[in-house]
This record gives sequence, structure tokens and C-alpha cells, in this order.
Amino acid sequence: MPDRDAQDALAFLPYGKQEISDADVKAVVEALCSGWLTTGPRVGEFEKAFASWCGAREGVAVNSGTAALHAAMRAIAIEPGDEVIVPAITFAASANAALYEGGVPVFADVEVDTMLMDPKSVASKITPKTRAIVAVDYAGQPADYDALRALAQRRNIALIADSCHSPGATYKGRHAGTLADISCFSFHPVKHLTTCEGGMALTEDSDMAAHMRRFRNHGIDSDHRSREKSGTFTYDMRELGYNYRLPDVQCALGLAQLARLKDWVAARQHLAALYDRAFAGMASIRPLKTHSDRTHARHIYVVKLAPECDRKRVFQELRASRIGANVHYAPVYQHSYYRRRGYRDGVAPVAEAASGRLLTLPLYPAMTADDVERVVGKLLKVSALAA
Repeated sequence: MPDRDAQDALAFLPYGKQEISDADVKAVVEALCSGWLTTGPRVGEFEKAFASWCGAREGVAVNSGTAALHAAMRAIAIEPGDEVIVPAITFAASANAALYEGGVPVFADVEVDTMLMDPKSVASKITPKTRAIVAVDYAGQPADYDALRALAQRRNIALIADSCHSPGATYKGRHAGTLADISCFSFHPVKHLTTCEGGMALTEDSDMAAHMRRFRNHGIDSDHRSREKSGTFTYDMRELGYNYRLPDVQCALGLAQLARLKDWVAARQHLAALYDRAFAGMASIRPLKTHSDRTHARHIYVVKLAPECDRKRVFQELRASRIGANVHYAPVYQHSYYRRRGYRDGVAPVAEAASGRLLTLPLYPAMTADDVERVVGKLLKVSALAA
């Protein structure tokens, strides 16, 4: 084991990290000097480019993945009291978006070996009040959209994809972004590409896209650029919306990054394969399963520790070794806000049993095989001590 000075000299490996190139900086500077800082031409360019990259017809850029989820809830007309089924293991925004419109999150359990929403659990949660299912592509692997679509269609329920982890993934040959009524993406700095903060909703439905564009702009039916082009100053606020606009400067960054997205996904998949091989056949550290009918975009690399392993100690030891382990996630309803709303344990037993064993390891395109070897070696040592 290296001494303290040698340990401190090791580079810190965060769980996720974005790359900013000279081309990115140049694109941002050009946008800053263009005269359009927001609601300008780069917004539409980025929407079209990202939607095309995913194979979707319409893209609506917004200022976060959360805003994309909220816009989706408005587009499908969630109203107070409507139930929205979400998986227990996800980031809070997947459920919070329903609350913003007065909806009621209902938590489905997850598959034991993937942490993806379990369609059987979803079926058991459907009631006459159910209006939507929000599938989450946990870690970058698409959920079982055919099974979820079958449940939704029989009852006229909307299907929303939280695809914030999965640009570049496929399900039965179909691309993430095309698998649901609306698919929502995030461009936070730890995601596959970044606009600093940002997001996008993709859909095949032009009416839904128009609704979400209005919703992101205070509910107003036009923006400054469109009014300038048409030579008018009048506008109409048709509904109560929000200021969820994504500025041109950030869209310029997104456009520049999009050119490298395919390579970044491939790099993530290569690094994840190295992890998979290192942990193959181990009982104490188990990678999550990838279904054979899907490709995995590898936003994060998650392992499940053995029940007897002290995760807190493992986490602390990795951090002390400058390895930025993390945890994704505790069941959403275990957060104090949801407790105050009356949610209790027992809702999703598989998720509850698994959540205390999940550990996220560093994964980002600039990592090397040596970095992976360093993480694996340290994890093997500390997990043995923490058992």
C-alpha cells in the first residue's frame, strides 16, 4: 500500500467528468459574439441536431433534465390527483416532475439484477387514476419499453422515458429517444454531453413539441426571435408556463460536444467492459446485468456489494484513496420530503434491499485502463477488509 505522500500524489478519479475542448470554447465564444445570447438560431439548430442524432422528429431544448420531465408532465396534461408510476430507484426529479403538476407519484419496484423498473410491479400499481408511466433508463440501460407500452396502451396511459442516463443506448435495435411518447435527456456536466446545465425533450408528436416550447417560455406563444422575424410585437400568454429556456451560448456548447458523443459512448462502453471482466464471477462485487436485447450507454458504472460488506467503510476507504465513489440511489420515497407526504417503507422491497448495497465507481471517457485497474485493485482490497 502506498505511503501517505504517494497516496496524496495520485490523481483524483471522480465518478463522472466532462471534457471541454478548444472547439467547445471556440463555439461558445462565437455565440457570445453573435448578438444572440438566448432565443436565437442555435437553439433550433441544437434541437434538430440532437433529435436527429437520436432518430427522433422533434426536440425541445430546456434548461435542465428536470425541466424536460416537467414539460412532459404538462404536455400529457397531468392534473391534480392523477397518479404517475415511477421506479423507486431513480433521481428525485423523475418523481418530482409529477408533483409540480399536482400529480401523485406511485413507486414501482425494480428488477433485482438491473435496477430497472419491473413491468410486473408496474402492472400491480395501475389504478383508475393512473395517467402516466415514467420509465428510467437506469445507469444507461433502457427499460423494457415493449412491456411497458403494452401496459400503457391497454389503459390509455402515457409513457414517458427518463433517458437522462442513456443517449446512444438501444432497445431491440431502436434508439433511446424514440421509445416513449416523450423522452427526456439531461446535459448536466456528468452526463454524456454537457451544456453546463440543460436538457431536452424528444417526441414524434408535433403538437406536444409546440406545447412544450410554449411551456418553457412562460406559456407564451412566441419568443423574441420569432416576433422579430415576423415583424410584430404582440404575443399571447396562453397558459401558465415557466422560464425553462436554454440560452444560445449553452446550445452552442451542446452542438460542439454532439460531434464527439458517439466516440464518448464507445469509450464508456469499453471502460465498462474492463470493469465487467475484472469482476466476472465474483460473489462479493457484482456488476449489474445488461439484457441481451439492449445496448448500454454507460452513464455510470454500478456494482452491488455482498450483503455482509460494510458499504460505508468501502466508500470511505475509496475516497481516502482519491477514488470518487458515489451511490445512485436510495429509493425516492425514503427522502424526508416524501416521508412527510406519508410515504413509508415496504412500497418496493427489492429496491429497499438493494439500495444499501449499490456503489458507483468512476467512469468517464478520459479514464484509462490503468485507472480502471487502480479502482478495481483498491475495491477488491477494501471490500475484503469491510466484509
